[in-house]
Amino acid sequence: MSLLVREKVGQAVGILKERGIDLWLTLVRESGAVGDPVLPLIYGDADLTWQSFLAISSTGERLAIVGRFDAEGVRSSGAYSKVLPYDESPKPELLSVLDRLEPERIALNYSTTDVLADGLSHGLYQVLLGYLEGTPFAQRLVSAEEVIGALRGRKTAEEVARIREAVGTAQSIYERTFAFVQPGMTEIEIGDFMLARVADLGLQPAWHADHCPMVNAGPNTPVGHVERTQERVQRGQLLHFDFGVRQAGYCSDLQRVVYFLAPGEQSPPEPVQRAFDTVIRAIRAAVEAIRPGVLGKDVDAVARGLVTDAGYPEYKYGTGHQVGRYVHDGGGILGPLWERHGDAGDRPLEPGQVFTVEPGIMVPGYGYMGIEEDVLVTEAGAEYLSRPQGELVLR
Repeated sequence: MSLLVREKVGQAVGILKERGIDLWLTLVRESGAVGDPVLPLIYGDADLTWQSFLAISSTGERLAIVGRFDAEGVRSSGAYSKVLPYDESPKPELLSVLDRLEPERIALNYSTTDVLADGLSHGLYQVLLGYLEGTPFAQRLVSAEEVIGALRGRKTAEEVARIREAVGTAQSIYERTFAFVQPGMTEIEIGDFMLARVADLGLQPAWHADHCPMVNAGPNTPVGHVERTQERVQRGQLLHFDFGVRQAGYCSDLQRVVYFLAPGEQSPPEPVQRAFDTVIRAIRAAVEAIRPGVLGKDVDAVARGLVTDAGYPEYKYGTGHQVGRYVHDGGGILGPLWERHGDAGDRPLEPGQVFTVEPGIMVPGYGYMGIEEDVLVTEAGAEYLSRPQGELVLR
């Protein structure tokens, strides 16, 4: 992971220059218990114990002020050009660095809109203000959300390769699951089969195993971030999945749907086929709209409008979120400007970002029709990382 950390730290320098930020300070302590979501990108998976200040300057300097017993671990990462260990207090080293660099804008790891840029605790922020009391630097603090959002979003070639591999693994497990499922099986049985395949590979699900995979059999099971139930697969109904794996530190996130033909049926009933076709058209239209510089809300509007114009209710979630080290990887979204989203849908798309595209429709009497693909934003538009589901799986 140290090579990837060095890549991301180097990438951060360019982002600071671009955003007009002189210094980015990431403050953590006891990160094994209270971790900052950005720490794996700029330090790795190891922990920092005492109050620690990871400082990246727009000049290219990369400094770490850490407790003496963490210093060697930071040095061995190779990501920081200078490690400044301390014993009793980090304050002298911190003020010395600030006095020398004289930053006008100091970005801190907090955010009101992006949870993955909001790792700084209120208590540690108060500690920092105490250290800066009587200095001009206390008035120069800003949020690092734009820096962190760009750093998380602009995937390196290595990051994209890892996500692509995780997507491929999830799809292979789906294929085995489609061959396995039978009418009469419960959601729990099906989920256990999928998790066993994940364990066979020495991997982990992309989010908590109680909810990954999500398995929704028919119309009477709750759809969302819920546990699997004893509801059984029945003919004449849909079976919906939401699933991904975490592989080499990166996630995939895919939804798929199976329809179980009722006795005498040779093809899905019209309501099921029409909903599937509508969702697929919405996905394809959204992917076609994705290109650098386009706002996430505008991509969302394309998919959302296609669904509602077909006469279906508006789905009450964003059309897509970013995927990376976390399945919900922060930063901008493909979503409307609802209050809970803040300005996340108002941010332009950038090359290197990986998004889900996941419109959905509830089909009364049959179940949930939700398909989800993972796509990479490129200079030319969008590239599917998944093999898109173009036909409804029939069993």
